Amino acid sequence: MTETQAWDTYSKQKPERRPTNAAGETTWFNWTQYPDHGPGAELLGVGPGATVLDLGCGKGGNLAHVTTLGARAVGVDVSLAQIKAAEARWSDTGMVLHRTEATRFLEESGEHFDAVFSVFGAAWFTDPATLLPAIRRRLRPGGVLAFSHRPPVEGCYGCQASYINRSEDEDPLVVKRWDYEPERWVEILTEHGFTAATARVLPAPPGRRKIGTLLVRAHG
Repeated sequence: MTETQAWDTYSKQKPERRPTNAAGETTWFNWTQYPDHGPGAELLGVGPGATVLDLGCGKGGNLAHVTTLGARAVGVDVSLAQIKAAEARWSDTGMVLHRTEATRFLEESGEHFDAVFSVFGAAWFTDPATLLPAIRRRLRPGGVLAFSHRPPVEGCYGCQASYINRSEDEDPLVVKRWDYEPERWVEILTEHGFTAATARVLPAPPGRRKIGTLLVRAHG
């Protein structure tokens, strides 16, 4: 219940995606915490007829772009508020949304996927020892797993605490996240049977903010 409440609270704090991006597009894919920065959906390597899963889909912006590629787009999020926001904005895209925990969905679903991705989502906030085997069982041979989140703070690795603020008279809500250096992510993915694993930190765009984005990709 605490985790669900935390992400419902986060949903209210996170602004809606812009109507269009800098290029005037109504849908786009963004792996980073910065607008109009970094690579796009080409990292998934999918096209018409593919089936793609977003773990921690939030308000559905990235998943909406996946539908424009001709792929079947499936999203999972534990927050009802996030799912409702996605349905309200992207109901005409044909995306399929499930309100449930990522690992539970992977264990209970009979569907297989050509690509699985997570942008600041479940791949960051779920124990990889539990999540990665579940993903691999649902990923078609040669399929792509890709995820992104903030890089770890130096010296702070493994399970960490993330705090989601509420009102001034309420304590913040706490959720767990898993932080590793890029080299360790490659090792972890390899240990769980993934191949061609890569992990790198994308630098922040020019400006005052300096924290980059950790981007991880592997094949099933």
